[in-house]
Amino acid sequence: MRIGIVGAGSMAEALGGGWVRAGHDVLVGGRDAGRTAALAGEIGARAGDLRQAAEHGVDALLLAVPYGVAAEIVSGLADVLGGRTLIDCTNPVAPGFLLETGNGPSAAERVAAAAPGAHVVKAFNLCHQSVWHLDPPVFDGRPLAVPICGDDPHALGTVRHLVRDLGCEPFNGGGLGRAGLLEATAAFLIGLWVGEGVDAQAIAPPVEYSGPRA
Repeated sequence: MRIGIVGAGSMAEALGGGWVRAGHDVLVGGRDAGRTAALAGEIGARAGDLRQAAEHGVDALLLAVPYGVAAEIVSGLADVLGGRTLIDCTNPVAPGFLLETGNGPSAAERVAAAAPGAHVVKAFNLCHQSVWHLDPPVFDGRPLAVPICGDDPHALGTVRHLVRDLGCEPFNGGGLGRAGLLEATAAFLIGLWVGEGVDAQAIAPPVEYSGPRA
């Protein structure tokens, strides 16, 4: 696939590197040409600016920038995003591990509103970038699960493919209207992991215990 990455930070490095290893044609675009070139060289991708990344990502485009600038950047690229699969991995987490979005639309919905022609899929927002450096992210013999939320079947299929290319298992999280739940889950888990220093995995029982038992 031809994959563009908007942003040249740690998530661009971790996810982009995994997709390069899987054989995809990746172009990383950032505002700082020197930093972007260095990152691209490190992972074996090509380098460009934000618009070049958007133009390159004919199969998928990863939005890997801070939440605070995400909608603005996407709005400036909206003219080339029509029909594109746009993966939003941003986390709108404010101090105190609360949501910057409050009770309003989710970050993913705001990104979609900024580029109404794009097919936005929320994914890859639950884990720190260090997890995505693992090749593959497998824990106690079980591949990491990646919930995804979106409305377009083709875009969802593309993201499922990219999840599996990282050695992970995609989980259906529902439509884009449920992305806010995924973002809230991230804020809650980060609060437990970072704020409390506890093993947040322990809050979820095995599936056979997840519902009423006879």
